[in-house]
Parts: sequence; structure tokens; C-alpha cells
Amino acid sequence: MDIRKRPLRAGLVVTVALLSLDGCGSAPSGPRPVAVTALQIAAHPVATSEEYPAQLEASNTVEIRARVGGVLERQEAVEGQRVRAGQVLFVIDRQPYQAALAQAQAAVAQAEAAKAQAERDLERAQSLSQLDALSQRELDAAVAAGAATKAQVHAAEAAVRTAGLNLDYTIVRAPIEGVMSRALIRLGGLVTAYSSLLTTMYQTDPMYVNFSISEARLLQVERELGRPPDQRNPSKRQFHVLLADGREVETAVTLNFVDAAVDQRTDTLAVRLAVANPAQWLRAGQYAKVIVETAARPNTIVVPQRAVQEMQDKLFVWVVDAEHKAQPRDVRMGTRVGPDWIVENGLADGETVIVDGTQKLRPGTPVDTAPKGAAGKSAP
Repeated sequence: MDIRKRPLRAGLVVTVALLSLDGCGSAPSGPRPVAVTALQIAAHPVATSEEYPAQLEASNTVEIRARVGGVLERQEAVEGQRVRAGQVLFVIDRQPYQAALAQAQAAVAQAEAAKAQAERDLERAQSLSQLDALSQRELDAAVAAGAATKAQVHAAEAAVRTAGLNLDYTIVRAPIEGVMSRALIRLGGLVTAYSSLLTTMYQTDPMYVNFSISEARLLQVERELGRPPDQRNPSKRQFHVLLADGREVETAVTLNFVDAAVDQRTDTLAVRLAVANPAQWLRAGQYAKVIVETAARPNTIVVPQRAVQEMQDKLFVWVVDAEHKAQPRDVRMGTRVGPDWIVENGLADGETVIVDGTQKLRPGTPVDTAPKGAAGKSAP
């Protein structure tokens, strides 16, 4: 080995060491701030809402049954179509009832003839009785015969009315205005009086929307209104009905009925809404959702739902302290309002909450906030 190369190698080491020292002097003194997106929260009134599953029901449902028996002769109304009150739906074979009516009318004529004969016999008996040519017993018999014939006339007339009613009952008419469902007996089928179900009619304007509200929620509503809900004063609360496809019913929705007792099996109270249905879009049995708007809460703090983190059954958010560092803060959350979440406890008006970029945060991490603006009012 050449000994003359050693000083050169030592000088090189010194130079590198000096460069290293110069580099350490220019390095930053702390960790680089993490870029995050934050917003400054501001308390404002928030209108919350509650959502309940519901089902539509016709405001009136009538089972159409025949009052007389016979063979179904005609079906006048079309299944699934709207019919008027009094419109003919079905016709049962009328011939047997027409014959029964004619027979009852003949019985009336026969009874009236017997009555006329009994009246003439009574007049003769009274004349003979005045001449003492007829005993009192025979006179009483004539009087009784006259009374009996009058009763026979009344009975025959009642039979005529019954036969006429039965003949009218062979024409089955719609008792209400509504939509006729599927016919359950076809032409030529045998109809049994008061037993055979011909069809069902649904009165679909208005429609009823049935849902149940919990007892706790009912108490909250009563506290907000200051009294129990009153269907005669629906302006205190707004109801929105959404169908299965998410479309909202645009017609008027009013509170129609609130049950008087809580169902102890489910701890809920039955509530019914009335919905106008002039275009017949709504049908009985449809499922829907009822959104109930509550009174606006003043001075409410909301944060975006994505800003809330969960760890070990606890909820927390990242806030920016006075030194511009991220700090976790335990919070207690309330009702979700659209994309936001109401903060019940843990945050104060004016604090800055980190919304995006929380993956790299640790307690005390410096942050570079890109302001997102103050929290806007959240719609229900």
C-alpha cells in the first residue's frame, strides 16, 4: 500500500463530514404539516325530520255480495275501472224472480176478491141481525171472516214487496264511487245469497297512509306542540309521503287519525294520514315512507357525517387547536340531517373541525387547513 495516499483519504473524510454538518443545519426543526380540509362550525337553527315505514289503504273498502241467489247472467262494469255510485256491476238471472213477483201479485188479487166477498157477507149479516133473523154467533163469524180477509190482503201485499225487492236485488249496483277489483265469479257461475263474494270495491280518493310512531317520539311531538296532535289543526306539522321509487306525493297530506291508546305489544301509536288521489296514482296496499318534519332547533351545531370517527364504541372528531395542531375530541351525536349530523355535546360554536385528510393524523400533528367555509344550514 502507498503511504502517500493516506492524507488525501483523510482530507476527503473531513470534507464529507463538513458537508453533512451543513446539511443538518438547513433541515426543518419539526414534522411537515399535514394538508387537510376543515371548516369552522357555526350554530344555526336546524329543522330535523323523522322517517317511518307506512302502507297505503283505501279510505273505504266494500265487499260486493249478492242479496239473492241465482246464476250470474251479466257483468256490466269493467274490472279495475272507476265506477260511479249506483252504477250496475252484475246482473243475476231475473226470470225466477219475475215469476215470483207475478205470483205474489196474483195472490194479492185473490186476497182482495176474498175480502170483497167477506165485506158483502158482513153487510147481509148485519141487515139480518137487525131483523132478528140471524143469531149473534153467525154475525160474529161474518165479522171475523171480514177481518181475516183484510189480513190476507196485507200479507199478499207484503209478499209482493218482498218479490219486488228480490227482483231489484238481481241487479247488483255499486254502493260507493271507487275502483272495482277483480270479479271472483264468472258468467254462468252460481251465486249464493249473502255468501258469494262477487268483487271488492275500493274508494281511492282520498287514500289513507297508516304508520306507527313510538311512544318516546310521541311525547317529543307533544312537548313541541304543547299538546297532543290534533288532526283539525294540521298546520302545526308537515308530513311528506314518499313512494317506493322515492317520488314524493305532491297532493295535499293531512293528519286524519291518532289512536287513543298505545299498543303495548309494540310500544307504538297508530297514526293515519289522508292523501288526495284525484289522478288515481295511489293504490291500496302500496308501501311508502312518511317523513315527519319537527320544529326547528335553535343554535344547533352540525358537522358532516364523514368528519365523525368511531373507535371502541366512542365517537370523536378532529379539531384544530390554537397552535394549528390536530386534536381528537369526543362528541355525542344526535339526529342525522341529510349529509350532516347534529352534535349534542362536545363542540362549541366557532371551533374548526377537520373534515377530510384525517388518515395521517395523530394527536398534536401540525395541519395545513384548506378552509371549506362555515357549515351551512342543513335541509331535512
